[in-house]
Amino acid sequence: MEYLIPVGISKYEHEVKKSRFIAYIKHIESAKEARQWFAEISGEYPDARHICWAYIAGQPGNSEQAMSDDGEPAGTAGKPILNVLQHSDAGEIAAVVVRYFGGIKLGAGGLVRAYSSAAAESLKQAKLVRRVVQQHIRLGLPFAEENTLRHLLEQSRGAIESINYAERVYAECQLPEVNIESFLQQLPHSIELITSLGGCPRTRSVTKITGES
Repeated sequence: MEYLIPVGISKYEHEVKKSRFIAYIKHIESAKEARQWFAEISGEYPDARHICWAYIAGQPGNSEQAMSDDGEPAGTAGKPILNVLQHSDAGEIAAVVVRYFGGIKLGAGGLVRAYSSAAAESLKQAKLVRRVVQQHIRLGLPFAEENTLRHLLEQSRGAIESINYAERVYAECQLPEVNIESFLQQLPHSIELITSLGGCPRTRSVTKITGES
């Protein structure tokens, strides 16, 4: 699994019919962290009329998503912000849009456009990097198969993290989660996937930042 995540905080501000919209995008690792950040923003703008937000606390498409209209007509603020995040191919992301009312009502369509554009422009200014979910596995193999293992790992964008030479070779390896199934299928029978007592592969998921998108 690979997806984009924001780095740092981006900000965008615009005015629509005298209403001031201030939008922020930030990386978050949990729903709790997102809500804590929204509370901080509320503290920074105590006199704002509305502080609307949305987040995706995990991989894109993750069910742990939420939004708030904060007093705006239902569906005119939080949902448009969330739609921007959902179409960004990004995860672990939160957006908040602060509104200072300018005295002129925008109507439902105007609110949707105002909140959507504020979130979208803030997202455009955000720095995004690609997060790659990695799998760690332990393999046992004959000495003669070490080169074979290294070759297969290279093809799968993997690497040996540590290696131990005993009565045979034991290698701790890391490779992208999306490649794990095809990699294991290519292993010759002489290379053994070390299993736990329950019979399941000893794997663990981690993440790796690979650079800007």
